Amino acid sequence: MSETYVVKIQARFESAHFLRNYRGVCEPLHGHSYLVEAELSAPDGGLDADDLAIDFVASKRELERLTKTLDYGCINDVPPFDSINPSAENLARWFQRELGEALRGEGAVVRAVTIWEGPTNSVRCEAG
Repeated sequence: MSETYVVKIQARFESAHFLRNYRGVCEPLHGHSYLVEAELSAPDGGLDADDLAIDFVASKRELERLTKTLDYGCINDVPPFDSINPSAENLARWFQRELGEALRGEGAVVRAVTIWEGPTNSVRCEAG
């Protein structure tokens, strides 16, 4: 039997945003306490020569670097969200793409990213 290992890392950020054309109107500026959860694995789901699936330290550093670009500001001012809606769905897709690119050299695959807008609302974007 072969196991598949999935590593989960998290980072938090505080930010404001508004949705353009939200149900026909521009939503008022408001803020959230966001939590980003990323699920990572090696391409084959196994372990490396050091018996690690993914390096927590390197992957967490990259996730925190990405959250810092959004922390304590208005997401609408940060590309690509200056031209697309900063919905939780678009944030999840952005984190999945950007984190995947940043971790390519680490041999990590981003299987899914979940964005939490506060403690009760979340969106999960799975690799497809």
